[in-house]
Amino acid sequence: MQTIFIQVKCDLGRAYEVADAAIQEVEQVSEVYSTSGHYDLLMKCYLDKDADIGHFVNDRIQTLPGVKDTFTIITFKAF
Repeated sequence: MQTIFIQVKCDLGRAYEVADAAIQEVEQVSEVYSTSGHYDLLMKCYLDKDADIGHFVNDRIQTLPGVKDTFTIITFKAF
């Protein structure tokens, strides 16, 4: 299992919609937080060890209605 975090910038006024859609429609999304700063949401995702991160972000997250931009953080080890 690999853990990634995705920061998501949403269209104005759509952060709650995007968060709800991510939780309901994307099985790999475990938690979604609202944040301040350049991005509106932070998503914690668990992917299979052999999953292609680029395809996951491109196909499952960036295609959610209201998503404007993403920034992916790949993790190595949890302490």
